[in-house]
Amino acid sequence: MQARRESRPAEAGKAGPVSLREAAALFSDLANSPALVLAVSGGPDSTALLVLAARWRASLKTGPKLVAVTVDHGLRPESAAEAQAVARLARRLRVAHRILRWQGRKPKTGVQAAARAARYRLLAQAAREAGARHVLTAHTRDDQAETVLLRLARGSGLAGLAAMARVAPLPTADPFSSAGKDSAAAATPRGRAAERPPLRALHVANHVQSGRSNPPLRPLPGNADKDILLVRPLLDLPKARLVATLKAARLAYAEDPSNQNARFARARLRTLMPALAQEGLSAERLCLFARRMRRANTAIERAVDAAFTELQPVFAPGPLIFDAEAFASAPEEIALRVLGRAISLRGDEGPVELGKLETLYGDLAAQFGTNSPRLRRTLAGALIVLDGDRLMVDRAPPRQARRPALTKRKGGRRKVDGRH
Repeated sequence: MQARRESRPAEAGKAGPVSLREAAALFSDLANSPALVLAVSGGPDSTALLVLAARWRASLKTGPKLVAVTVDHGLRPESAAEAQAVARLARRLRVAHRILRWQGRKPKTGVQAAARAARYRLLAQAAREAGARHVLTAHTRDDQAETVLLRLARGSGLAGLAAMARVAPLPTADPFSSAGKDSAAAATPRGRAAERPPLRALHVANHVQSGRSNPPLRPLPGNADKDILLVRPLLDLPKARLVATLKAARLAYAEDPSNQNARFARARLRTLMPALAQEGLSAERLCLFARRMRRANTAIERAVDAAFTELQPVFAPGPLIFDAEAFASAPEEIALRVLGRAISLRGDEGPVELGKLETLYGDLAAQFGTNSPRLRRTLAGALIVLDGDRLMVDRAPPRQARRPALTKRKGGRRKVDGRH
């Protein structure tokens, strides 16, 4: 099969406003959707998203209904007025608009992650009510470059360094379960593993290689027709071009002061970007790096698909049982991901942090070289047992039953009651 070349709109190299022709290319794969929810905060990026989507929709005879949604987090006094400004612009553009508010108490720490999680939950609610399966956000090439740097700083693996995909499942889970970490599977709400469709969300982000190429948005396998997808149509555009688009249209936008607040890592990295660009680490090159990481990650995920099937051919309720010798002979990266998938499928505590997964694999590898390999561990709500020629992954027993009782024995030694 011949590799597909990435396409780029003819005008994409310019530094000026985004043209209608480019907008048509950016949104073309969404033309058959019944409705699209646009996340519009009132900042320059999301305001440009609203303007470009409205122009594109107006150029079509038929097409999706657009619903702009502004989430008022209530964290700044200006937020209510900014939401009303978006409402006025949406009326001018003949786009439906809703203001949703983040109710309840706000956390004292981790407020950005909590606000992001609340925003996605409210956007998912708006999408369900509008009959939309796609929520559009205004992430740009600049955001992608900053994400790559953040992931590098946190020691992410290959999947993390692929950064943001153009199309991904809408992240409505607990942000603290996976924020800033690589995991073996997509984030899922804690304690709901039984509702998780197997393997469906593990590699959906790999369906699209980059923001420059827009293949048709196909329904996901399994029962994923109930899912809502996050789409980032502007991911390959620099922020400067969106600002230029608004200036050309003489449209105002809001500026969130938290974007310049040095308390936040992303804001600190943003100040470093000009110096990094002088050394060759420009936003464009960082995004090229992310695309290459995504390409490599996609290839590895396909190898993991095959290995998972080969190592555990029967998928059924109950423990997943692998041939220990075959597992030990697999390349380390493949074995790691197979193990992570198995833990995600059988565990009930969310995705597996990469560092903890690597530690577990190291303990297993140390046992593989012995005459009688034995190991018993729990991780992310899963029980992992290596017993001779079998590697088993099952749901861990309730916490109160996980630690065997200790009884005193003559000579001061202790005996463990259990099956060990």
